[in-house]
Amino acid sequence: MKKQQTHIDGLYVIEYNSIKDNRGEFMEFWNNQKLLKENLNITFSQDNISKSKKNVLRGLHFQNQPYGQLKYVSVLKGRVLDIAVDIRKESKTYGKHFAIELSDQNNFGLLIPSGFAHGFVTLEAENIFIYKCTGAYNPKQEHTIPYKRAAPSAAGETR
Repeated sequence: MKKQQTHIDGLYVIEYNSIKDNRGEFMEFWNNQKLLKENLNITFSQDNISKSKKNVLRGLHFQNQPYGQLKYVSVLKGRVLDIAVDIRKESKTYGKHFAIELSDQNNFGLLIPSGFAHGFVTLEAENIFIYKCTGAYNPKQEHTIPYKRAAPSAAGETR
């Protein structure tokens, strides 16, 4: 597993290991010991799976502090455009976003700190999205930033 820093502090792309042979494929999706060597010490409290058809938009969701959740997201089947927006008002990258295509082919995950809005749009006919979360889900503290078409900006980076 390799950790790659994005242009936003605390937001990392994780490249996880995959071994393919004539029988199929084996993936090491998360490994605490290996990520401790990358200075990532995270205890997750919940795993979620979302199944979606093509062109489904989910997000941008977040929970108010102190109920914010760190998330590790990836795709088990299909392909999504995943987006994380820094909504930490004290951050030097407040308001900036990062977008990356996650798929069952590229072995990337995105580690999203607490204090980010997160969402994705599905790009294949069938998509299975997995995410690990810290903290508890609190529906009274959950919010969504409404989708609004806007001109592209230089505020973010797409990979």
